[in-house]
Amino acid sequence: MSSSTQAVTPALVTQKAVKRLPRWALLLFCVAYVLPGLFGRDPWKGIDIASFGHMWSLADGQASWLHPNVGGVLPVGGGILPYWLGGAFIALLSPWLDPATAARIPFALLLVSVLSLTWYATYHLARTKAAQPLPLAFGGEALPQDYARAVADGSVLALIASLGLLQLGHETTPELLQLVSGTLFLYGMASAASRPWQSRLATLVCLPVMAASGSPTVALELAAAGMLICALSEDVLMRSHLWWVAASGIVAAMVATALTSTGLPGWALRIDTWSGIGRTLRLFTWFTWPVLPLAALTVWHWRRQVARRHIAVPLFSALVGFGACIAMDANDRALLQALPALAVLAAFALPILQRSLGSAIDWFSVFFFTTAALLIWLHYGAMYTGVPAKMANNVAKLVPGYATDFSWPLLVLGAVATAAWLALVRWRTARQSHALWKSLVLPAGGVALCWLLAMTLLLPPLDQSLSYRLLVNRIKRHVPVGTCIAAPNASTGLLTGLEYFGRYRVDGLTPPSNVPRTCPVLIYSLPAKNAAPTFPGWRRVARENQRTQNSESVAIYRRAP
Repeated sequence: MSSSTQAVTPALVTQKAVKRLPRWALLLFCVAYVLPGLFGRDPWKGIDIASFGHMWSLADGQASWLHPNVGGVLPVGGGILPYWLGGAFIALLSPWLDPATAARIPFALLLVSVLSLTWYATYHLARTKAAQPLPLAFGGEALPQDYARAVADGSVLALIASLGLLQLGHETTPELLQLVSGTLFLYGMASAASRPWQSRLATLVCLPVMAASGSPTVALELAAAGMLICALSEDVLMRSHLWWVAASGIVAAMVATALTSTGLPGWALRIDTWSGIGRTLRLFTWFTWPVLPLAALTVWHWRRQVARRHIAVPLFSALVGFGACIAMDANDRALLQALPALAVLAAFALPILQRSLGSAIDWFSVFFFTTAALLIWLHYGAMYTGVPAKMANNVAKLVPGYATDFSWPLLVLGAVATAAWLALVRWRTARQSHALWKSLVLPAGGVALCWLLAMTLLLPPLDQSLSYRLLVNRIKRHVPVGTCIAAPNASTGLLTGLEYFGRYRVDGLTPPSNVPRTCPVLIYSLPAKNAAPTFPGWRRVARENQRTQNSESVAIYRRAP
């Protein structure tokens, strides 16, 4: 290796430092991260239940597969492919699984795909010549394959540790399919020189899928970034890969145009007024922790090789996600696209991470996640014993009248997860490990622990507070099941709740003055403290609140005599 190359290669890694993370341990991390929340809960308020509503309406035959809708309300975004995916699994697994669980299964598989593709993308990038560490004067440097595996293990741990992926990665929303497409693009660019045909197929598929999932603009931005990287590359295979990236971008544009021409969500340039740098920085800080600081460290130390593939590919992909987030007024779902690329960059910071910084990450993780787990356990105990009283009151305010049956399996699962965390902390703090991935074990383990505890110990109250089931059950006191309901200002989530939990026939488009006589009930959605309006020809019979503090409410009307 020439002296000029040595001067710009900051990694200095011994064979001892590239010890593999045991496969069972990496698999356990992924299982503890993916499975909690998959079973035993309703679709939650917001985009989660809105997306599920379109999927369920397709599988239930209430909407055409070419025009998904809930109560006549079309999806605002998300293309059509995510709804087809969820609807197909609901239809396929019915009646063995309830529709909500069946719809979550393909999206759990998508999350697994994101983790797997991130590992393989990092592995192929770490195998490139420019990414390899310096040879040592007396030998003993890391072997290329072992070095690549260790860095790839670190990228998966970094992605699991990312706070922004935690909730959004466990929803049934189009953004998860968009995320898989972006990660597949990352893999295609990373493996272009080592796995030409696999990378070409991945590249050709990923951008059209992204366009059909509601994000054609980001797909074209990724195509432009990929073409630039290929054009600047010195590798012959990378330069030839440019045409495959271009073809994928063209097909993505054609898919978006075809969807738009048929009245479906296709081209959607969503640009919002920027609310300021403060809100954006706050989002960047918590959403991308801890991968953004490590990614910035990588870019700084590898700044002389920023045009090399192992830096350029994830860097440009992350910049596309940041640009989309800023253009959409600090939209966290747009920023989700940057996380896998940031995790790849963060993994390349591990060979150059100073011991003091690694220790700071470890001790911060121990303090933060142990405290969070302790608070979860205290709230769990307060739910059943009333002690501490303040925490019991907090649960009562969140879900007034909350009551649930004690579950031994959930308690045992939470206890096992907590014991595993304590064992992990003891392992990390009681011995000196030389493995590259050591500094990301505790952040990833802490995130997985808190998510698992929340989805076991606190799942019943969380599910009651975030589901429409309780509100619909209160509406049933006044409206018989099967009644036609007009709900002109209701959100897609509330329309879904009325149809799914209440089995009502819902019209979400017709205004109160034009509701046909076949719909005897009108429901009007209101903020918590607003007065209910009056409508000519309608008589208000009740007003029901969701059983959560300061939650939305609905006014129920019947036709006046």
